[in-house]
Amino acid sequence: MASLTTKRVATTEAPWVRRTLIGVALAFLLLFLVLPLAAVFAEALRKGLGAYLEGLREPDAWSAIQLTLLTAAIAVPLNLVFGVAAAWCIAKYEFRGKAFLTTLVDLPFSVSPVVAGLIYVLVFGAQGWLGPWLESHGIKVVFAVPGIVLATIFVTFPFIARELIPLMQAQGNEEEQAAIVLGASGWQTFWYVTLPNIKWGLIYGVILCNARAMGEFGAVSVVSGHIRGQTNTMPLHVEILYNEYQSVAAFAVASLLALLALVTLAIKTVVEWRHEREMKAAAELPPERPLALKEAS
Repeated sequence: MASLTTKRVATTEAPWVRRTLIGVALAFLLLFLVLPLAAVFAEALRKGLGAYLEGLREPDAWSAIQLTLLTAAIAVPLNLVFGVAAAWCIAKYEFRGKAFLTTLVDLPFSVSPVVAGLIYVLVFGAQGWLGPWLESHGIKVVFAVPGIVLATIFVTFPFIARELIPLMQAQGNEEEQAAIVLGASGWQTFWYVTLPNIKWGLIYGVILCNARAMGEFGAVSVVSGHIRGQTNTMPLHVEILYNEYQSVAAFAVASLLALLALVTLAIKTVVEWRHEREMKAAAELPPERPLALKEAS
C-alpha cells in the first residue's frame, strides 16, 4: 500500500503546474476565441440595432442567407446517405479495394478546397470537359447553384463517414449477424439494430457536416462567380461587403454565421451530454439489461 501511495504521489503534478496549464488554456481561449467573437458582435452593433437589422434585411444579404441554408439542406442529407453507406461497407465487410475506398473518403481532408473548386471548373466550366455538352442542353453548373452544392458536398462528405467508421468497427457485427440468423431482413437489421447503435455518432457527424457546409468559403468561392443576389453564400457576401468598406453590414452577416456556429456548438454539447448519460446508465445496469435499455430509448 505504501509503495502504491508513493507511486501516485510521484506521478501527480504539482499544484502550480495544474494552475499554470489551466491559466494558459484559459488565456488561449480568451485571446483566440472569446475576444474575436465579442469583436464581431461589437462591430456589428456599433451603429445600433437598426443598422444591424438593416444589414440582415438587405436583399443581397437575405439571398445569401437563403442560398447558404439551401446548400446545407441539400448537401447534408446527401452526405448522410453516403456516409452511412460508406461506413457500413468499410466497417462491416472485407473486399478488394477497401483501402482505396478509405483513401477516397479522406481525400477532401488532403486537397485544398480551392483546388477542389478548380477541378469542378475544369470539368463543368464553359471551356471544361463537359462544358460544351452542358451548354448545348441548357444545363448550367459552374457559376450557378448546382456548382455550389457540388463543391460543398465534396468538402463535407468525409465528416459523417469518419465519425461512423471507427464506431462501427469497434461495435463489430455480432448483433447484425444474430438478427439475420433470427430471420431479419437487411433493412430490418439496419433500422432496428445498426441505426440505434450508431445514432449518437451519426448525429455528431451531421452536426459537424452542417457546420462546415454553412461556413465553406474556398471551393464555393471558385465555382460561384460572386454574382450578388444569386450565387453568393454568407461567407462570400461577408467578403464582398468588407472589401466595399461596409463594415457594419459585413459584421452583421458574420455575426449571424457566428450565431449559427454557437447553436451548432450547443447542440453538439447536448448530444455529447445525452450520450454520456445513456452510457453511464447502461453501465450501471446488470449485464443482461443494457440491450433492453437501448431498445427502450
